[in-house]
Amino acid sequence: MRIGIIGAGAVGTGMGLLLSRRGYTIAGVSSRTMASAERAAARLNCPAFADPETVARRSEIVFITTTDRAIGPVAAAIAGRGGFRPGQTVIHMSGSLTSAVLDPARQAGALALALHPLQSCTDADMAVANLPGSVFSLEGDREALPLGERLVNDLEGEYFIISPEAKPLYHAAACVASNYLVSIVDLSYRLMQAAGMAPDMVARALAPLIEGTWGNIKEKGVPRALTGPIARGDVATIASHLQAMAARAPELEEIYRAVGRYTIGVAGRKGSLNARRAALLGQLLANSRGKSPVRVPGRSPNKKRS
Repeated sequence: MRIGIIGAGAVGTGMGLLLSRRGYTIAGVSSRTMASAERAAARLNCPAFADPETVARRSEIVFITTTDRAIGPVAAAIAGRGGFRPGQTVIHMSGSLTSAVLDPARQAGALALALHPLQSCTDADMAVANLPGSVFSLEGDREALPLGERLVNDLEGEYFIISPEAKPLYHAAACVASNYLVSIVDLSYRLMQAAGMAPDMVARALAPLIEGTWGNIKEKGVPRALTGPIARGDVATIASHLQAMAARAPELEEIYRAVGRYTIGVAGRKGSLNARRAALLGQLLANSRGKSPVRVPGRSPNKKRS
């Protein structure tokens, strides 16, 4: 089958490379700039075109792998110039958008499909490495789903069918697992630096802990993999964290409190935290605005330690 790639970024170029290795023909590539299209075309061993409608006309499967905000306008422009036709399937790979954004292709007689990998791809080479074996969501025209299933199978992945209404929650979950995870690690880095560790040592120091935690999650699952003071109901330790943050990293305190409050629920599901300790932790981790200074149980707030 002949595939056209419109949008020569990490995912578009990566998908083109993967599918060409699996017997698909890359009919052409187009991108926002001709230079970008030519770079991708050199890797894909296919022609580059300045106008996306030419790529679409040459293809049975059209991937629109532009930025999310450009998918609709690009689809409308191609449709307006006669680039779509019956017998084609037009695919986007956005996690947040539904296939409705491809309605201009539908109106021209093509099928529409949203195919999204639960994967992070910072460049084309990472896409080639990461996409095979991933889980994909499929949403779109019923007649287009078998093609989506075939593409996922060719990438040795798994798929599930998602409803259009569920896409925002699905994408939020993906953002938490990927984008917010980076932010949580950054929070840990900044707290470690506030504790006095040299910035160039932080990543080396925390990497084994992060990798070990992920290993525990894979082996034991959530919530059984949860460890630490909240899982133990250690109110005094959490209070000491907040006291130190208030003094040395106050700008990080609110996000620590918010994540801590969520973790109380995880610990409850694990069964390691009784109701009394959960309530004490909840009070301690409540929003800090208007609260009195944090007191460590059993310690006078005014007494300095030697």
